[in-house]
Amino acid sequence: MGFSVSGSAAIVFIGMFIAFGTMYTATSNGFERLADARGDVADETLERQNTALSLTTATYNSTSEILTLEVNNSGTTSLSVNGTDVLVDNAYQTSFVVREVDGDATTDLWLPGETLHIELSVSDPSRVTVVSGPGVAVSEVV
Repeated sequence: MGFSVSGSAAIVFIGMFIAFGTMYTATSNGFERLADARGDVADETLERQNTALSLTTATYNSTSEILTLEVNNSGTTSLSVNGTDVLVDNAYQTSFVVREVDGDATTDLWLPGETLHIELSVSDPSRVTVVSGPGVAVSEVV
């Protein structure tokens, strides 16, 4: 076996070694990202399962055209006030007269057992839906 055969075999083996190293790195990173994504989905599912809302009050004052909502965080997950959405007759509401948790209008943290008080200026609503950050919703006929 001459130098040309040994040299070409060495070049082929070095090329295979580099190709394997590149393939291993890409495959390893892909599997790691997949495992992280599955973990994130499991965490979100657990958070959604531990989230519960109860709409205790949904009253409309036709004189002042104010809709008053009292929503209790009856689950075990801490929620965000800014992450909580309100739909009145399937229309997304962005303007609130009052939005406070147990009398505190400055907090964004809505802990389990606390009540979110919302007042909206709307005209003649028939149905209201409150949706939390994890996607759990509660609806009520006004």
